[in-house]
Amino acid sequence: MDLPHPAREVTSTSVPTRVDGLADALDGLVPVHRPGTPEHAALSAAVNPARPRRPALVAAPRTPQEVAHVVRLAGEHGVRVGVQGTGHGRSAPLDDAVLVSTVELDHLTVLPALGRAHVGAGVRWAQVVADAARYGLAPVCGSAPSVGVVGYLTGGGHGPLARTLGVSSDRVLALDVVTGDGVLRRATPVEEPDLFWGLRGGRGALGVVVAVELELVDQPTLYGGALWSADVERVVHAWAAWAPGLPAQASTSLAVMRLPALPGVPEALAGRTTVAVRFAWTGDPEAGASVLAPLRAVAPLLADTVAVMPYAAIGSIHGDPDAPVPVHESHLLLEDLGPEAAERLVELVGPGSPCAQVVVEVRHLGGAASRQPTVPDAVPSRAAAWSLFTVGMALPATVDTVAADAARIAAALAPWTRPGGLPNFTPGDGPGWAERVYPPPTRHRLAEVSRRYDPDGVLLAAHAFRTP
Repeated sequence: MDLPHPAREVTSTSVPTRVDGLADALDGLVPVHRPGTPEHAALSAAVNPARPRRPALVAAPRTPQEVAHVVRLAGEHGVRVGVQGTGHGRSAPLDDAVLVSTVELDHLTVLPALGRAHVGAGVRWAQVVADAARYGLAPVCGSAPSVGVVGYLTGGGHGPLARTLGVSSDRVLALDVVTGDGVLRRATPVEEPDLFWGLRGGRGALGVVVAVELELVDQPTLYGGALWSADVERVVHAWAAWAPGLPAQASTSLAVMRLPALPGVPEALAGRTTVAVRFAWTGDPEAGASVLAPLRAVAPLLADTVAVMPYAAIGSIHGDPDAPVPVHESHLLLEDLGPEAAERLVELVGPGSPCAQVVVEVRHLGGAASRQPTVPDAVPSRAAAWSLFTVGMALPATVDTVAADAARIAAALAPWTRPGGLPNFTPGDGPGWAERVYPPPTRHRLAEVSRRYDPDGVLLAAHAFRTP
């Protein structure tokens, strides 16, 4: 039976009526929460309060089968479906939609003999890291272990070891997913191969992923941390010249920081412009120290945290905050970071500049992250060499200034930028976002696969690709 597309609903059936009908249909099958209840507020809260979510209804399924119930019945009632796990991701407006919260899908099984983990959609990286560490194993995760596993993987994932171990989604072996037609499916290289392609990198356009099976790596420890200095100009130039020659065991990024004087911020770093060189090395620590030595000698250091660490401490390399903070973010890819581009970057964000960002980060890409996995996926921009990401406080008094400043930085770096973006870093939603991030062949294929598995356009994430 063809399900009614929400856009084709008769005008006499209002959105509240359709939502009420869906809530009634789910009653007794799946927990549902309406606006104004504590559960609705908690399950729809975003880590970035500057991007509030106001879904018409929140469903909290406890099993994959309950997720299928929600998606199928939402389609029958003409209500579109959004998804949220930990609240770190981005979403199209949810005002007329039902939000599927995956927090109850929190099962985690580590299979050390197979070097694998089966991870539910409600699990965060920190849980997988801790459980795998008991066996000397590790997941290829992102810089912030508090982020949800599934949401991160659907966008690819360029973590602290991306140059060495590849994009995080390269380690996905299988996905359990509810497609827009309300059917629970398993996607592997041989089962539902088109779904397997697009779920890795397509940011949820093809279904509600309820679990993933991951390959783990044998990496009980690593040599990593950060070097902090106040000599921004010297460090930026030295790092930009040093990073392209790094061997495969090394991944690195650089961040120009303007940290406020707040509890938890070291006194030496607070209230001033500093630069941090993040470094992660998977080989022999002595060899890693030798590789890092030129950067250690470039300028006086305010702090040096680079040392042998358990993999479970990988989040300390970037030190991303866990608490909700209202921020404005921007992202672009750089083709080149030679001396001229590095000097322009210093002029734009270094001491004495009008920079309004708390963090301006440049990640060195390439290496293993540039290689397509054995089974191709939808992750875009693998050929990019550098990623630039800005974060500024989005308070009422600062948000306009921060947004204008991010635009200033992007315009000035235009001679060195390249088209495209990394899905997890590029803010926004909808067709404009998809056109910026994905090349036309990838967008067209995602649209085609979406129409096959979600003929009535129930999933909100799909509409970024399914333009009229």
